[in-house]
Amino acid sequence: MEEFHKVRRLPPYVFEQVNRLKASARSRGADIIDLGMGNPDLPTPKAIVDKLCEVVRDPRTHRYSSSRGIPGLRRAQAAYYQRRFGVKLDPDTQVVATLGSKEGFANMAQAITAPGDVILCPNPTYPIHAFGFIMSGGVIRSLQVEPDDGFIPAVERGIRHSIPKPLALILNYPSNPTALVASLDFYKDVVAFAKKNDIIILSDLAYSEIYFDGNPPPSVLQVPGAIDICVEFTSMSKTFSMPGWRMGFAVGNERLISALTRVKSYLDYGAFTPIQVAAAHALNGDGADIAEVREVYHKRRDVMVDAFGRAGWTIPAPAASMFAWAPIPEPFRHLGSLEFSKLLIEHADVAVAPGVGFGEHGDDYVRVALVENEHRIRQAARNIKRFLSTSVKQPNNVVPLSAHR
Repeated sequence: MEEFHKVRRLPPYVFEQVNRLKASARSRGADIIDLGMGNPDLPTPKAIVDKLCEVVRDPRTHRYSSSRGIPGLRRAQAAYYQRRFGVKLDPDTQVVATLGSKEGFANMAQAITAPGDVILCPNPTYPIHAFGFIMSGGVIRSLQVEPDDGFIPAVERGIRHSIPKPLALILNYPSNPTALVASLDFYKDVVAFAKKNDIIILSDLAYSEIYFDGNPPPSVLQVPGAIDICVEFTSMSKTFSMPGWRMGFAVGNERLISALTRVKSYLDYGAFTPIQVAAAHALNGDGADIAEVREVYHKRRDVMVDAFGRAGWTIPAPAASMFAWAPIPEPFRHLGSLEFSKLLIEHADVAVAPGVGFGEHGDDYVRVALVENEHRIRQAARNIKRFLSTSVKQPNNVVPLSAHR
């Protein structure tokens, strides 16, 4: 039977192949160190959990909630933007709560995309940035770009070779998966260019609080006038170790926020009210929980870079995010990221995310997530060292076990 139209537009999920190998190895008793999925392992801070437990005892909070977010939560997010970025937002018209930033992006795509609309999207990037629009009938023009002097010329080429003219440009800094960070000067240039060309900017700032070198990543909304064309998405998943709570936000341009709010009103009743109250409590805190989470990832980053380097795999130290974007060791680069990821599972008991899952321009890399403790990261490095020391001598003789099945 022929697949449905929207399903046909989605390629096979690359990460599922790795997940199947992981499950198979574990069923055989292998101790797989999972550095693949960006699933935070840290517990949600106790004060946030306590607030949830307090509120959930009130039966009035068990009813349907508000799709756009309860007023106290929207005010808390607006206050956070004022403190952190110096950006003033109207919580009634410029803030909407989302079920994580992923849902926000997908529903924004539903809200603004007409069939055939062109979206300019970095490659590699987080999959929903592209596939949210593809599922909405849009067309993606991929840009192999970094936040540097080559960005604007690449976007100019994208516009020149797109019919119709692009509707929107996706930004994602700190980037998932590359961990690259943008400067405020970069955002100023991009905003000026987007205004000149009448293009919407959609910015994913999910990793704004996970940074390591003393320079907090800026928001594109810090650029004067950016709010005329921009919406920015944030998430509490990493900042407060709340991935399963599914709490995020979209903030910015009133017209775009209104469109997203209207679509969401048909699709959901918002997060469970006690979750929203606890999230507001977290945002109104003194920042100590955020600093503690940041420090944990900072230490893990340093351990990973050092231990993997000693193992023979040099990985650039990420300046932000909970990921490292790791070049595949030269002897294995010809295999591509998926086959190399399979080798690591089958011969080193280590799982990583193949770079090709984030776009074809990511195929020389794998993404390594800082989601295991320092002891486990060192253990992964020892396993990789053994693998490299035996297989680099004869890389052509080391093939995934799956190739024999």
